[in-house]
Amino acid sequence: MSERPRTEGAPPALDERGTRPRRRSVVTRFLMTLPAAVVSFVFSSAPAVADLKICNRMSYVVEAAIGIDDKAATATRGWFRIDPATCRVVVQGTLSADRILLNARALGVYGASPIPQNGSDMLCVAQDNFVIAAARQCRAGQTQAAFTQITPTQSDDGNFTAYLAEDSEYDDEQARLAGIQRLLLIAGYDAAPIDGVDGPKTQGALAAFLKSRGLPSDIVSSPNFFKTMVDAVQTPSPSGLTWCNDTPHKVMAAVAADDGKSVTSRGWYRIDPKTCLHPDVTGTPKQIFSFAEAVDTDNRVIKQQDKPLNWGGDRQLCTRETKFETNEQSDCPARGFAATGFGAVDMSSGGKTLRFAVP
Repeated sequence: MSERPRTEGAPPALDERGTRPRRRSVVTRFLMTLPAAVVSFVFSSAPAVADLKICNRMSYVVEAAIGIDDKAATATRGWFRIDPATCRVVVQGTLSADRILLNARALGVYGASPIPQNGSDMLCVAQDNFVIAAARQCRAGQTQAAFTQITPTQSDDGNFTAYLAEDSEYDDEQARLAGIQRLLLIAGYDAAPIDGVDGPKTQGALAAFLKSRGLPSDIVSSPNFFKTMVDAVQTPSPSGLTWCNDTPHKVMAAVAADDGKSVTSRGWYRIDPKTCLHPDVTGTPKQIFSFAEAVDTDNRVIKQQDKPLNWGGDRQLCTRETKFETNEQSDCPARGFAATGFGAVDMSSGGKTLRFAVP
């Protein structure tokens, strides 16, 4: 495969929204409007003089990075992990800055980050936790990311707060439940639709998940429950397809499913080193196909002895450099796709774990 820029994974699952009526937003919206999941920030014109908090009202576990633009210098720091319906202080004490900027991404377990990356400031970040003092000139191991300027609101406790929100406009309770529903679906339990509304279907899926892991029911109210669910999704499963990245590199993967009528390919999923991931394959397809390749910090394909480090097969299916989903597999180049060799996955035992390793 040629070098390619990528989003952090593959498209989010279909039918993500429920049918409940949309509530009018009680916050002031800021910029960005994409149809799937939209980031909204609450803001005012007041200067930031106290702790700065970021609150997550999305149905995704997110990682946030902030940029502090003060006079001629711009610094960045991250990543701050924030579960649905929780807040996290990202700057303590009085903050003197000309501008505050924010970048947020969903965990790789979700496939493609639903958070739009279209801010106007391109600043340096690193894959793991980082503090970068001069963030406009990237060094080795750093990449550019789009940051958006925010001006948070001052809350009753004197702190300043920026909210991450979806177009569904969840409140805290709904965001938490929708986050649980989303991870249940990824783990292979039918909790659809993802709407933040409780009911027998969600409770049944949750009970089955807890039973399969030997977990007590009261763990659902634990502040670490999202970590428990994410860890479960990132471990090999006895059912469905699991990818495990045993390399020291980031791996980008794509999956395809043949339902007997057409073959739908979708990607890219980001699988971090030494982690596993379950791609969201719905229904009971007759055949599943897989392709994956290792990339460096600049998203360039890793090569071993001048050959791309990838894992696929002979079935030519359509992929694209950025995130994609297509059920048309003929004449890929004419439609702006590339023909890529996928490998068939034997699912006859009910579950299959594919391990990606360096030869």
